Amino acid sequence: MDAFVVRHAKAGSRRRFDGDDRLRPLTKNGSAQAEAIASLLAHRDIARVLTSPYTRCHQTVEPLAQHLGVNVEIDERLAEGYEWTHALALVEAATEPLALCSHGDVIGDLMHQLAARGVPLDDDRIEKGSTWVLQVEEGEVVKARYLVPPA
Repeated sequence: MDAFVVRHAKAGSRRRFDGDDRLRPLTKNGSAQAEAIASLLAHRDIARVLTSPYTRCHQTVEPLAQHLGVNVEIDERLAEGYEWTHALALVEAATEPLALCSHGDVIGDLMHQLAARGVPLDDDRIEKGSTWVLQVEEGEVVKARYLVPPA
């Protein structure tokens, strides 16, 4: 089974955004990335789409959920600043393919820990709008492949 870990697409500048950072939306380019991510993953057999509650994450995976005909599930444990262990637990407990959207800190820590456990990674990047395809066998991640962000 595959799990898809998506870093949110391009959002407006944190410094220039006047308001709660949780509400900072995608830019026009970020919205285009979100549509491209949906096109890239829409043919996969994804049963669930989960996201951080941050607006930029929800906006990143909403087009994918629409293509798949599923609801976006908000999970606070995918929010910025949360431990990577929560994302891994969601992936390893899944019985059907799923997509998760989170932030650079969570995904970076997750990928670092997977590498430390001996999971082969084909890259070390976590660019905005990128996706990691995690191959899960018998409840454990055994391989990870990086998909570059759509242009």
